[in-house]
Amino acid sequence: MSKAITIFVSAGEASGDLHGAGLVRALLLQAPGARISCLGGRHLQEAGATLLVNNRDVAVVGVAEVARHLQSLRHAWRTIDRYLTDHRPELAIFIDFPDFNFLLARKARKLGCKIFYYISPQVWAWRRGRVRTLRRLVDRMAVILPFEPEFYARYGMRVHFVGHPLLDALEEAPTRVDACRRYRPDGKELLVGLLPGSRASEVRMLFPVLLQAAARIGTALPGVAFILPVAPTLSAGDLDKQARESNTVPVQLVEGDTWGVIRACDLVLTASGTVTLEAAILGTPMVIIYRVSKLSEPIGRLLVKTPFIGLPNLIAGCAISPELIQDAANPRTLADAAIALLKDGQGLDRQRQELAAIRAQLGQPGAAERAARLALELVGL
Repeated sequence: MSKAITIFVSAGEASGDLHGAGLVRALLLQAPGARISCLGGRHLQEAGATLLVNNRDVAVVGVAEVARHLQSLRHAWRTIDRYLTDHRPELAIFIDFPDFNFLLARKARKLGCKIFYYISPQVWAWRRGRVRTLRRLVDRMAVILPFEPEFYARYGMRVHFVGHPLLDALEEAPTRVDACRRYRPDGKELLVGLLPGSRASEVRMLFPVLLQAAARIGTALPGVAFILPVAPTLSAGDLDKQARESNTVPVQLVEGDTWGVIRACDLVLTASGTVTLEAAILGTPMVIIYRVSKLSEPIGRLLVKTPFIGLPNLIAGCAISPELIQDAANPRTLADAAIALLKDGQGLDRQRQELAAIRAQLGQPGAAERAARLALELVGL
């Protein structure tokens, strides 16, 4: 009979919820007696974890955004702090989302939990001093990007590359033919996806820009339609209301099929984040945008240490997909970049070929199973 261990999993964002769900399923297969509780969302809950705090309550970005959400952040902290103190799980697993997770990891370590980090925070991109925190807090770490082991080795930290979990998850994505059958409107030659991010704070920054850019694209290319896959951390009703009130272009909203939507598109205009790698694996060209508040911008410029923000570009070491950051992420510039690509069939094909090369660098399927084995070894299983 499997040992009945207690495990806590913390995934503060939509992508962490997805990858955490795969890990939880692998953990329960390898340790059927495990009791797992989490900070997460629908995917983790469906995988078999008990939801302590919904990650919608903590998914914020930037100094100003954190200030606006202090009450919900405090409530999440108190709930999880009480759980850790009362149940003292043998194993605590943290998925990306560093600032909040580092606080929780300190608490869990003081209580004697083994600490496993799955999916590195982007310390290679900004605030590299956090490597020291990871080295001090973490018993073992599994990473999913091919350049990360070399990066951590430079700081005297050994990590385990397990491959990218999206390779498994995206096996469930519909084919291009099926996706086009679902989402490409009759009479429309082109389909463009609008992906404003998975956090409410990102949507406030980026959705108006995307809608205004879409209006410009629609004027220049009358045969184009627009579609938006709704992240599980967002409200479709709120997005639909905002799109209608903008009085720009019709936007089809789709819930529960982000990958099908991306695969059906000729091009996506997307916030920086995990979704850019999803688009890369699915073979859909993109333009990447990112904005934070004026209060957060100076801090970010001081701390960011990479030449690119998009994961496909970071892995490739060059600008496969155009990136528009801060003031450059405006409706006119975004529309111009999108129109140029949509008019250039060879350019779209070239980006698809370069994205296929990125897919080949991401390892083999089975990342969650390999990560689960590494985690359970920490507690003698």
